[in-house]
This record gives sequence, structure tokens and C-alpha cells, in this order.
Amino acid sequence: MTAEVDLYSLELTDDPEVQNDVFLRAFNSGEGAAFDRLYRDDAISNLSGKPLSGAERTRAITELLAKGPTLKSTLKHSYTAGDVTLIVVDFELGIPGDDGELVPVKGSCTDVVRRVEDGRWLMAVDRPVASI
Repeated sequence: MTAEVDLYSLELTDDPEVQNDVFLRAFNSGEGAAFDRLYRDDAISNLSGKPLSGAERTRAITELLAKGPTLKSTLKHSYTAGDVTLIVVDFELGIPGDDGELVPVKGSCTDVVRRVEDGRWLMAVDRPVASI
């Protein structure tokens, strides 16, 4: 039996492997609101294919995750300087097509995570780029 995970209590940490795991759990849950709370209010995400922030980012993330995509990622590099971490991952995204079959998209993602005033780490920049 697996324990139930409270998606709204997931937090990023200063450990990039944990950050990756938390990010994947929230994304793969399909809960856009849970995933979006990992971002700073002013964060920029290119997840929709164009850089969005604020309410536009939240709406795009919620709409995308409601479709039931799947995400796998592997940490490649991470660099921390004070309250900022740069993380590079390779990803495999499965996006449901019109017929319901997952369309595979592979690429690399560059993320910037910042520690905020209350000590939590939040996503500041999320920039996935599909391989050609």
C-alpha cells in the first residue's frame, strides 16, 4: 500500500534531486494548482511554448495538466550560489493527442530556483526546450 501524498504540502528544497522529484510528483498529479504553487508569483515559465508569468502562467499550467500529460526527467547539472540554483534536466514529456495517445516530446530544461524570504525554494524560471 502506498501512502497518500498531500500535493499542497510538497516543497522544493536546496537538494536538486529532491527538487526534481517534487517537480515530477506535482506535474504528474495533474493538479495544476498544486504544481503552480511551486513557482514564485513573478516566475516565468515557457512550459506552454511561450514565456508566461502571473495569471497567464497559472492558467496555461492548469489547462495543460488537466489534459493528463506525463513527465520524466533526469538531473544533468546543478549549480548553487547563495539563494539561487540553476538546474538542467533532460526530459521526456507525453502530451495527449486528439486520439488520446501520448505524443512524445524530448528535450532539456533549464530551471532557476530561488530561496524566498520565508526560507522556501520556489521556481523563478522554467524553460523547457524540445529537441529538434
